[in-house]
Amino acid sequence: MLLDPKNDFVFKRLFANAPALAADLINAVRSDQPPVAVVEVLNPRIDPAELTGKFIVLDVLARDADGVLYGIEMQMRRHPHWHERSAYYLARAFANQLRNGDNYDELRQTIGIHLMDFELFDDPAQAHWRFELRDRDRPVVMLTPALQLNLIELPKLDRLRTDGGALAAWAAYFEHWQEDALMSTITHAPVQQALQELAQLSADEEAQRLAFVRERAMRDEAAFMKAAREEGMQEGREEGRQEGRQEGRGEGRLEARRELACRLFEQPGLDEAAIAHLTQLSEDEVRQLRRR
Repeated sequence: MLLDPKNDFVFKRLFANAPALAADLINAVRSDQPPVAVVEVLNPRIDPAELTGKFIVLDVLARDADGVLYGIEMQMRRHPHWHERSAYYLARAFANQLRNGDNYDELRQTIGIHLMDFELFDDPAQAHWRFELRDRDRPVVMLTPALQLNLIELPKLDRLRTDGGALAAWAAYFEHWQEDALMSTITHAPVQQALQELAQLSADEEAQRLAFVRERAMRDEAAFMKAAREEGMQEGREEGRQEGRQEGRGEGRLEARRELACRLFEQPGLDEAAIAHLTQLSEDEVRQLRRR
C-alpha cells in the first residue's frame, strides 16, 4: 500500500530527496514566472522529535539559483489562527536571511507555497490564491515583490480541473495517488516520477513506521484540540449555571476559560495563539496569564 503523500513526513521526504520535483512544483504554482532550474533544499533533515510534536509543521525550505527562498508546506487541516501563522512564518523566513552587519539589499524574495487539503475560502471558482504587498485601492501598484504567499486549495482545484496543466496534475497526484486508473492518465512526467518515488518510499519499513508515528501525532492533536474545546465549553456552562445573574454567568465563563488556559500551558507544543483560539480569550490576556 502506498503511503499518503499528504502526510507531511512523507511530503518532506519526497521533495527533500528529489529537489527536481520541488522545482517542478514551484514552477507549476508560478507558471507565469520564468522557470526555476535548480533548487537546493536547505532543511532536508527531519528531527525525530518533530514527528511527535503535535503542533509542528514539517516544511521544505528551498533556494533557487538566484537565491530566492521558497517555503513549501502541506497542510491537512486548518489550525487555530491559520492566517496569522502563515503570515508570521513567511515574514520570519524573510527576516532570518539577515545577520548582524548585513545590508537590506542582501535580502532575497521569499515565497510561501501552502498546499491545503481543505477549502479555506468560500469562492467556488478559485482554488489558487496569491497574496502580495500591494496598495488596497490601486492593486496594480506593488510596494515590493519581496513577499508572496501562494495558497492552493487542493480539493477545490481537483474538482475544478480548469486546465490540464502541471498544477492540475499535482493536485490529482495528492488527491488520487491510490487510484491507478486515474493516475495512469496523468501525462506530466514529474508527477509520474513522484509516483515512483512514493512507491519506493512506501516499500521502506522504517519510512512506513515513521509515517505512522507522524499520522498518530496528528490524530492526537485533533483529538486534544476537540477535547480542550469541549472542556472549555462545559466548564463555562457549569460555572454559568452557578450564577443567578447574567453578569455572574459571564464572569463564571470567563474564569473557566482562564483556568483552562492555565492548564493548557502545561501542554507541549501549544503556543499562545493556539491557547487563545481554544479558550476564546485574547492573545494579550493569554500572555498576561502566562506571566502571572
